[in-house]
Amino acid sequence: MTSELLERALIEEATKKSGLVWVRAAGAPAARALWHVWHEGAACVVGDGPGEQPLPGLVDGGTAEVTVRSKDKGGRLISWTAKVVELPAGGEEWAAAVAELKGKRLNAPDGEAMPERWARECRVLRLEPTGETAPLPDASLAEPPLPSPAITRRPIPAALPKLLARRKRKRG
Repeated sequence: MTSELLERALIEEATKKSGLVWVRAAGAPAARALWHVWHEGAACVVGDGPGEQPLPGLVDGGTAEVTVRSKDKGGRLISWTAKVVELPAGGEEWAAAVAELKGKRLNAPDGEAMPERWARECRVLRLEPTGETAPLPDASLAEPPLPSPAITRRPIPAALPKLLARRKRKRG
């Protein structure tokens, strides 16, 4: 009983303090980083609309694995199993969750009209802890980044040092 309460407290405190969680829907190949808020015992997320985060594989009544990272070090603190509950737009629970989410949404294009847009175009989900936690892995689960021209380093052009030296001589 005591260990269950401690795990529940760890889930709540860690998830409250972390602005980002990694969520992998049941059957999904990989986890996705999602911003969230902790509200009334669950992590609430909004997405699947234009300009909002994607929520692939998260379906009402399904399960997901939520991994919480440390806010200061970025390392994994705990992984817990969640039951996915979709909140119907316009309901009391939906309105309370949206009020919390609205305060944490950064760079929203529509400001005060955001809740109406979320009601029309997005889904608001509650990720409710089931009480199950996963053990921490023995090895690193890090994967190499996907190839991208944005991260590939290339040698500098051969003429660049001469051009830079000439520019310095002109200034001096």
